Amino acid sequence: MKVLVTGAAGFIGMHVSQRLLARGDTVVGLDNLNDYYDPQLKRDRLSTLARAGFTFVKLDVADRGAMCELFASERFDRVVHLAAQAGVRYSLVNPHAYIDSNIVGFTNVLEGCRHNAVQHLVYASSSSVYGGNTHMPFSEHDGVDHPVSLYAATKKANELMAHTYSHLYGLPTTGLRFFTVYGPWGRPDMALFLFTKAILEGRSIDVFNHGKMIRDFTFIDDIAEGVERTLDRVATADPAYDANRADPARSNAPYRVFNIGNHDPVPLMDFIRAIEGGLGREAIKNFLPLQSGDVPATSADVEELAAWTGFRPGTPVVEGVKRFVAWYREYFRA
Repeated sequence: MKVLVTGAAGFIGMHVSQRLLARGDTVVGLDNLNDYYDPQLKRDRLSTLARAGFTFVKLDVADRGAMCELFASERFDRVVHLAAQAGVRYSLVNPHAYIDSNIVGFTNVLEGCRHNAVQHLVYASSSSVYGGNTHMPFSEHDGVDHPVSLYAATKKANELMAHTYSHLYGLPTTGLRFFTVYGPWGRPDMALFLFTKAILEGRSIDVFNHGKMIRDFTFIDDIAEGVERTLDRVATADPAYDANRADPARSNAPYRVFNIGNHDPVPLMDFIRAIEGGLGREAIKNFLPLQSGDVPATSADVEELAAWTGFRPGTPVVEGVKRFVAWYREYFRA
């Protein structure tokens, strides 16, 4: 197939592109290479994709005219939309970046798919849409109407927008709620990267909510496989859907939403111990209160994903952290 991967220079985008290229798909990778974090890391990720079958396009998804031209000229079979302004905390200080990329940009992707006969759109949502929910594990069948950050609100909006296009135009869409993705080539603004760097440099790490956090840490290879498998199974309407008992994860339109998480939540302090074990050094810990926009716990119910694709993420945190540390030491010669 010919697949557009937006955010191809990003953490998840690079790994998804690698999988698609390895199986013989033609991949057009799109990214604007912004400076939210060091663009050199993004360029280095792209260098891993430089092979036959891959074409890179430097473009911002918020550029309506250029996006229209790209879709019209390339005629993609399927689209994996991963480009977004990421980060919960950054949304507190730069909200307009989230509207431009996550709302305007997603509209441009939807319109490109609608007008150019794209067979299936798979897009990144986030576990952050669960917001103030306290029922664990988080299920796609639960309502997600109480986001606690603008980032989360934009991801919830993406799901609503996708459903609208599935309903109005018959565009098959699948939203994937990622749970705390980590691994080699990860983002420098995320905990694993920040903690590893600080520990190796002998600096303290900030441990929020005094360490009383639980996260469903999900290894990048599991995420990439989940994306690939959902891309291959085109979203369809649920024939058993009952409009009188509306289910957020189902529809009478070709629309699906799935969690992708390790379904094995890990206390933050255990995660830190795994990093310490991988590095052979103990962290200096600076315990702080819970930050605005954060939630104390996440846990993924992945039964819907398993039933739809036959796949369940399952890489143990100790193994995943070990592989990240090995990559980090090689990449930074640390």
